[in-house]
Amino acid sequence: MIPVPLGLRVWLATGHTDMRKGFDGLAALVQDHLHRDPFSGQVFVFRGRAGRLIKVLRWDG
Repeated sequence: MIPVPLGLRVWLATGHTDMRKGFDGLAALVQDHLHRDPFSGQVFVFRGRAGRLIKVLRWDG
C-alpha cells in the first residue's frame, strides 16, 4: 500500500479520459480543464471509458 500524506488533495476527473494520452497530455488536461497546477503535488485520477483502467498523476519533484 502507498501511504498518503495528511492534507493531500485528490482530484477525481469526472467522465472518461482517453487512456492513450501520456502523462504530458494528462498534465495538459489538468491545466486546461481543471485549472490546477499539475506540479503542485496534488493527485489527479483519470478513468477510462469502460471504467476498468485508471491513471494517477502526481508530481513528486
